[in-house]
Amino acid sequence: MNSMFTKIVRIALGLALIVFGANKFLHFIPMEAPTGAAGDFMNSLGATGYIFPVVGVFEVVIGGLLLMKKWVAFALILLAPISINILLFHMFLDIPGISIALVVIVFNTILIYKHWQQYKPLFY
Repeated sequence: MNSMFTKIVRIALGLALIVFGANKFLHFIPMEAPTGAAGDFMNSLGATGYIFPVVGVFEVVIGGLLLMKKWVAFALILLAPISINILLFHMFLDIPGISIALVVIVFNTILIYKHWQQYKPLFY
């Protein structure tokens, strides 16, 4: 569970979550606005005024937990629905951005697998 590979994956995922999570409410990375159905969907979410900041805070907190190696198993379970939604958004609405979504879901899956012993009691 503490291999160098696992550590690199955990730190890379944590850093990505902090950077892109903070960008949801600080807007320091210029992002190209999606067009078509993806743009319509993102605009409707943005119009609510709370979705992106809330998801951004969750991503920053989860990323911080991963970097500090605190409650990693809990952080990964919190991240699972976020990463699945990122993947589904790109699969159905924005195929060109799917590579980053795949990296997030693969990293999350690897880390869940590496921490599986902590999840076993949930299934017995």
